[in-house]
Amino acid sequence: MTDAAGWRRPAHEGPDSPYRSAAPRSDDVPAYRTLTYEVDGRVARLTFNRPEQGNSITPDTPVELADAVERADLDPRVHVIVLSGRGKGFCGGYDLAASAEGLLDGQMTGATPREGTVLDPTVQMHNHDPAGTWDPMVDYAMMSRFTRGFASLLHADKPTVASIHGFCVAGGTDIALHCDQIVIAADAKIGYPPTRVWGVPSAGLWAHRLGDQRAKRLLLTGDTLTGREAVEWGLAIEAPEPEDLEERTEALVQRIAAMPLNQLMMVKLALNSALLAQGVQNSQMISTVFDGISRHTREGYAFQQRAAEAGFRQAVRERDGAPYDDGGPRTSNVTNQPTDRG
Repeated sequence: MTDAAGWRRPAHEGPDSPYRSAAPRSDDVPAYRTLTYEVDGRVARLTFNRPEQGNSITPDTPVELADAVERADLDPRVHVIVLSGRGKGFCGGYDLAASAEGLLDGQMTGATPREGTVLDPTVQMHNHDPAGTWDPMVDYAMMSRFTRGFASLLHADKPTVASIHGFCVAGGTDIALHCDQIVIAADAKIGYPPTRVWGVPSAGLWAHRLGDQRAKRLLLTGDTLTGREAVEWGLAIEAPEPEDLEERTEALVQRIAAMPLNQLMMVKLALNSALLAQGVQNSQMISTVFDGISRHTREGYAFQQRAAEAGFRQAVRERDGAPYDDGGPRTSNVTNQPTDRG
């Protein structure tokens, strides 16, 4: 930055900077399978990059996300981290077609399979067999690793901002709710429909973000909010029209980036202390256990069987049919507000 004020100087510049020996920024970024990583000035930009699959979550996602967040956290030139998605939406949740239709078969294998561990698809396949014995701790050991990867956004030293367009549903919310700020397009869809069957949000953040009654209003029905509603409910900080999302996100990000790095860290740590004192980690542990249980009830097995017979998309259509009738990319039955302009 060109401002001469001492507190405006980049953290790594000047003979009195603790980062003065920092090597020049390297362009040697890992070839991630699920996202891209770029740095522009003081902003690290992480972008989910599986647009044809709705940026659905695979075993690589939490590992790569945590690695990218750590890369940005360790770069003294970066002041703020922005997370977004390419294609029609931010993130459509877990790649559940593989697990529901094929009992976590090879389609869910990550870049580094770990044979004979909880990350081995074969281990999970056997543990999800309705005819076999379910070990809840095998399930928990696997799912908790996803949550820990997503939680890197909350525990990063630097502020994290989610920019959401199109849709952020199911497991996508497990990621977005870990961000410090959410900017969402007014017509976007956000929520956790899998609470209707076969899911509990493992992030455990809904009550902490919305309060008890509003969190229950969403999770006792599986209903979703529009971006407009998300702001009114306090789940997001701003809901611009879709064509203004990038501009409004950038305005916020640049205002954050202008702050001294150490100020950003102190403010985030101070405010996170209040959030963590509410018991976020305990909520996540309980929610992750119940998420596993929800897939091993009579109803959970029935949903899985239906997905195997008719395909996952058809099973979801039936899940979101009457009395909910809220399938599709932009719907809300919470406040009955229009979901699109016009």
